[in-house]
Amino acid sequence: MKTIKGPGLFLAQFAGDAAPFDSWASITKWAAGCGYKGVQVPTWDARLIDIDKAATSKDYCDEWAGIARENGVEVTDLASHIIGQLVAVHPAFDEWVDPFAAPEVQGKPRERAEWAAGQVKKALSASKNLGVGAHATFSGALCWPFLYPFPQRPAGLVEQGFDELARRWRPILDHAEECGVDVCYEIHPMEDLHDGVTFEMFLERLDGHARCNMLYDPSHYVLQCLDYLDNIDIYADRIRMFHVKDAEFNPTGRQGVYGGYQSWVNRAGRFRSLGDGQVDFGAVFSKMAAIDFDGWAVVEWECALKHPEDGAREGAAFVKDHIIRVTPHAFDDFVDGGTDEARNRKLLGIG
Repeated sequence: MKTIKGPGLFLAQFAGDAAPFDSWASITKWAAGCGYKGVQVPTWDARLIDIDKAATSKDYCDEWAGIARENGVEVTDLASHIIGQLVAVHPAFDEWVDPFAAPEVQGKPRERAEWAAGQVKKALSASKNLGVGAHATFSGALCWPFLYPFPQRPAGLVEQGFDELARRWRPILDHAEECGVDVCYEIHPMEDLHDGVTFEMFLERLDGHARCNMLYDPSHYVLQCLDYLDNIDIYADRIRMFHVKDAEFNPTGRQGVYGGYQSWVNRAGRFRSLGDGQVDFGAVFSKMAAIDFDGWAVVEWECALKHPEDGAREGAAFVKDHIIRVTPHAFDDFVDGGTDEARNRKLLGIG
């Protein structure tokens, strides 16, 4: 068995224009000071990384990662969530997501999708230059507006949508294969890949592509009332990344999964800082150890109530306390009688 690496921290929720969150050198030093051993880096934030240079220059990557290492943290992996989402956008969301794209492709859905695919490929090339074997992203969504089937969906609508989603992602996944990097889709509401069934629909259309994998985050399953522990057993061979994020779901007579258009504070389902929600992380970390997950346990801080800096400090200690240092031997080795084939046959009464 292998011991999970960590704690790591996803920097997307912390990067900002004020120190120490406004530069690569200062934010990595801050993360180390909170107790983290690694950082996951959003590729869309130019304050933290120049993805064009990272995609084309091994020297840049070595120097950039070296700054983090000198400050006490490793680069766990790169993440392109909001860029990956732009690979496939239903027209209903065009204006909503346009600000995530480069100015020259805003208002041009076809060009924006091509640009996004190119950016994800750059992130994969950068991962190769860094010697990192996994990359986090979103799938995007063409079918999400048709999630609840009333009136009934036209026959073939979802199938055609997933055919197109797979068509757009296959060249990216093929590039990932060339780079030796797994693409780990965060299974997430508003993405077409939002649960196990939709992931399987996508994977089937990609002929089981070896680079098509999962980022496991139990918080999104709590809010969907999905069995987040059984999910680990089902997809053990495809889970290549792990976000440690907590959540709670407290339905009432007034609202449930859909949340009634309320703010995060007032929803039945809310993301919470680690330890403040309902996820059984003792069981989660045990499952991850049992399936030999040897990636990073990365804190993704999101909470409707707690200050992010408090959540970050508490999160590092929480993950450290939950990582299981796996045993190199069986607990009952002290009564091992050794191996003797003749003795075994005698015990079985077969010779």
